[in-house]
Amino acid sequence: MEHFIVSARKYRPQNFEDVVGQQAITNTLENAIKNNHLAQALLFTGPRGVGKTSCARILAKKINQQDAENTENEDFAFNIFELDAASNNSVDDIRNLTDQVRIPPQTGKYKVYIIDEVHMLSQAAFNAFLKTLEEPPAHAIFILATTEKHKIIPTILSRCQIFDFKRIGVLDAKNYLKTIAEKEGITADDDALHIIAQKADGAMRDALSIFDRVVSFSGKNLTREAVTQNLNVLDYETYFEMTDLLLTNKIPEVLVAFNTILGKGFEGHHFINGLASHFRDLLVAKDKKTIDLLEVGDRIKKKYLEQASKTSLPFLMTSIQKANDCDLNYKTSKNQRLLVELTLLQIASITFDGEKKKSANYIIPATFFTSLSPAAKEIATPIKKETPKETPKISIPKPVLKTASSTNLRRRSSSLSLKSVHQKKVEKKTVVEENYDNHPKTPFTKEELLVFWNEFHQSLLKKERIVLRLS
Repeated sequence: MEHFIVSARKYRPQNFEDVVGQQAITNTLENAIKNNHLAQALLFTGPRGVGKTSCARILAKKINQQDAENTENEDFAFNIFELDAASNNSVDDIRNLTDQVRIPPQTGKYKVYIIDEVHMLSQAAFNAFLKTLEEPPAHAIFILATTEKHKIIPTILSRCQIFDFKRIGVLDAKNYLKTIAEKEGITADDDALHIIAQKADGAMRDALSIFDRVVSFSGKNLTREAVTQNLNVLDYETYFEMTDLLLTNKIPEVLVAFNTILGKGFEGHHFINGLASHFRDLLVAKDKKTIDLLEVGDRIKKKYLEQASKTSLPFLMTSIQKANDCDLNYKTSKNQRLLVELTLLQIASITFDGEKKKSANYIIPATFFTSLSPAAKEIATPIKKETPKETPKISIPKPVLKTASSTNLRRRSSSLSLKSVHQKKVEKKTVVEENYDNHPKTPFTKEELLVFWNEFHQSLLKKERIVLRLS
């Protein structure tokens, strides 16, 4: 059985051209070597798996190869010293290092010291290293690597030339994985490689590890379905289908789809974060100036453009806000599933509520529920916009009836008290100012009032209610 070497070791960069996504840093280091403008101490900082240690090893080899006559037979491995500061972080370890620095190299021009995870050094070890780092011998060059620059004391930072490594882009990682798949004779879908690169979150080492795992699962043929099944991730189709349901206000189908997602083992927090990112991508796809921000393949980009044309900016902005609020409140919620379901219902109701409120029949007037004469009903109904054939000249205003009935039922107060005077002013103001657009405003006589009052009296008698009769 042949010994298997993981891709992260097998395809580790051996020169600056193989380093993925760090062209600015590699070009700077190459020019520094050519122009003999290299600092005595360099600090490589950035996330894990972006090429810090690989660049340090390549630089250590390139420094001595620049002045060597025969570089094919000599790799100057004896001139490179690596120290893991995570396990060698005491003052004694740094003192041993400073004692070795004094000895000049036997071959080559420089001795290169690579200290990985330098932020793990103790405070005393940093202080012991300060003088040597500031004024090292001419043949010594220090390369420090760390993922947590903020843990290094400022006096060390001020003595180093700092290089900030960035996260590797999704497209760069996908193209590198495609190159490795071709070398290994593996057929891989573009979407499958894109999901692996996205899952790696900017770390090339993680992308290669995931690639090996998926290849062990599916063999020589990498498909999108196999990758999503093995990595247990929600692919684009899930969010596209959910967005279609939300746009069409299909609330029962939305709840069923979310239950299916939970049944596959996904957490609601992971789903709502992915949905918010999907809405963000739709927002980006609505403008030609920002469409390049979509880090997806050509086939998926077409689907984003198609669905973005169906959505509106207010819908996307409101949906992103509601999804973000759900994300913030998820950990503190006691019923997390209900929180996500409530968010989905609110998003599904955005377009539905907007159309409903624009409808003329959305608000039902109060006069619809009162018992009026046929002539009064014809005036009071706001739904019919046609001009009535016979408009009555006289009708009883509703505020006058309310004021009269409420005044009879209240206990009479003294007419000399300030309270009663103020109350009469308020009632008089209500009678004068309060009116409705659907009520007549023309004056009427006592005989006409009796006609309407008797009609109202007869309608109450039919309902077995007792009311006073005006004579």
